[in-house]
Order: sequence, then structure tokens, then C-alpha cells
Amino acid sequence: MSKISAYIIAYNEAEKIRAAIKSVYWADEIVVADSYSTDGTTDIAEAMGARVVQIPFNGFGDLRNNAMAACRYDWIFSLDSDERCTPEVEAEILEIIRSESPLDAYYVPRKNFFMGKWIKHSGFYPDYRQPQLFREGVMVFKPEPVHESFELHTSKIGYLKNPIWQVPFKDFEQILHKANRYSSLGAEKMAQQGKKSSMSKALFHGLWAFVRLYLISAGFLDGWAGFVIAFGNFEGTFYKYAKLHEMLSGWKPPDPHGL
Repeated sequence: MSKISAYIIAYNEAEKIRAAIKSVYWADEIVVADSYSTDGTTDIAEAMGARVVQIPFNGFGDLRNNAMAACRYDWIFSLDSDERCTPEVEAEILEIIRSESPLDAYYVPRKNFFMGKWIKHSGFYPDYRQPQLFREGVMVFKPEPVHESFELHTSKIGYLKNPIWQVPFKDFEQILHKANRYSSLGAEKMAQQGKKSSMSKALFHGLWAFVRLYLISAGFLDGWAGFVIAFGNFEGTFYKYAKLHEMLSGWKPPDPHGL
């Protein structure tokens, strides 16, 4: 009978890791791919029976490749620390891997919750990000800092019917924290790709990010939650391009001595 590994990537996620692990207790093993957390995340994970592997953070692509390499079984299910596997998804996954002719990789829909509600628009549903259920060896990520792309060594790809749950932002402070962190990683990624930027480009791309989520993806139907998400996306996108411009410009403060 096929066995399955569930891996969870984490860094200083003491508030979230317990619920994430609990949601995949049905897996044959749980691997927490940690990047040297300092808030007790690993202690909680180990106390709950997970196997913790420490992976230096060199971008999310590298992190996921190393997490997959640490998995022991022929099926892998990936979960982020802010995601929760539901009983319906558990049943669907077990039915798939126990069937006679399963496909090789499956995308999983996600229900995102913010400000106490399910975000049905804003591009947040079904929110297929990447295959999260797949056979060992059929998927590899490119070594990119953020928004990592991937390659699938198969054409047998399917979609789960039932969604996992995600709480992408615990509160407004976390929106700002993520916008800051991801904009820095995004600027680094664009620099590696040889892209250029300017403050006008930063403003244009930021405004377009807001319009795309709030108007084109109907975020306005999600009320204030949709507006906050779109505005946070504006900030993250604006600062991504602004930080790239800063990196390329090499600004320095003036020398009061004229040296």
C-alpha cells in the first residue's frame, strides 16, 4: 500500500504550527522543514511527533526542494504553516493514493479566510498555487527567492475537488510584515533576472496590482477585507519595484566634508 509524507515549511510559526501538524496527523510521516526558528516552533513540532529538518533559507524554491528530499515515502503532500488540511481533503487524498490508477500530481484548491470571513473573490478562490499532492520525483522547484516556479516531469495532472483552508494574514500587522519581506525577496528575484526599475514603474505596477485584485478580480465584493487585501498588494508591489530601483541606484547620503 502506498504511503504518504506531509511536509510543512515553517519559520517562527509557533502560533500556527500546532494546528497545521494536527491537520495532517493522518499522514504516514510529518516533516517540518524549518529554517532555524527562534520562537519554539521546533519544540512544538517535535513534541507533536513531527520530524524536524533544519534547512538554511536560500529562497523558497531551494527550501521546498530540500523539504521534498527529506520525505521518505512515494507520495508527498505539501502544506504551509498557515494552511489547514480538512477532513474532506484527507479522505479525498487517501482515496486517490489507494486507487488503482492515480495521476502523478494534483492541484489543491484553497479557501482563504481574512477579517473573519471566507474571501470568495480578489483572486483568492480557488487559488490554485502549485501541485500540493504528487508522487516523489515528479516535481522540482527552481531556486528562486519567492513566488517560486516549478517543473513537472509528468503530464498526468489532476485537481482535487475539496479545498484546504488558509489563513494568509492573522491581522493587519502581518499584512505589513509580509509585504515588507516578500517585496525584498521579489526585488532580489528581479535583480537576478536582470530587470530594471524606476519610481514611476513602481507606482504603475503598484496601481495595476490594486486594480487587478479590487476591480478585475472583484475584490470589492469582499467588502473591507477585499479592499485591505488589494491595498496590501499595492504596497507590496510598489515596494518591490522601489527596492529594486534602490538596489540598482546605489544611493548614498551626502558627505558633509565633501570627501
